Amino acid sequence: MKKEQLEKVQAEVSAWAYLNQLSPIEKNFRLKMLMREEGDTFQIYSYENEDLKRSVMIYYHEETKEYKLMITIGLTQFCAIEYISADLAQLEKILRERFDNLLGDISSFNEDHMSIIIKEKKIMQWDYIDKLPQEICGFRLFINPREPVKVINGSYIIIDYCDFAAQSNFIIYYNVFRDEFFGEAKIHRIPEITYEFDSSELKDLRLKLEEKLENTLKQLRARI
Repeated sequence: MKKEQLEKVQAEVSAWAYLNQLSPIEKNFRLKMLMREEGDTFQIYSYENEDLKRSVMIYYHEETKEYKLMITIGLTQFCAIEYISADLAQLEKILRERFDNLLGDISSFNEDHMSIIIKEKKIMQWDYIDKLPQEICGFRLFINPREPVKVINGSYIIIDYCDFAAQSNFIIYYNVFRDEFFGEAKIHRIPEITYEFDSSELKDLRLKLEEKLENTLKQLRARI
């Protein structure tokens, strides 16, 4: 960050009384005061649950000159657009209204909060779920279709095989706007799109997983 911008943000955050009201533990997430520059961001604080491998972080983004909230679920990170704020007063208002529910949603699965499209697609009742291997080539099944995870742009993670030590994983998403399943690999957190798993129906996705999943993860392992 530019020195003058960093100093301005540090002064604003230091005067933010809301920080003194934060609970050290919320819904089994532990508070961590960060107060550090990282690239073009100033990270303020986070709530983290290491066992669940999930966290949320409040930060300032120099590029857009906004305060934001980053959600981390396993090896997936995304900015929650509902929390983007021009100043700390606006951010605080949103946090007071929504943050408790946010922690609840990422700490435990709530079917009531799933899109009606996900429910109509019957992803959570898919008869292939129990046939998914718990581990393939050192990648463990972190997210399965019984508990989809909402991310951004209308996408849900329905399958996520992770090697956390290698910071690498393979994901199957479902996008509610396109009515499409698709895959993505990450090698050391760098994403690579694959089109081999593109499908519109669960039956078609199943055939592709049976044919290609193990080999995909073998190839991913060889590149780590």
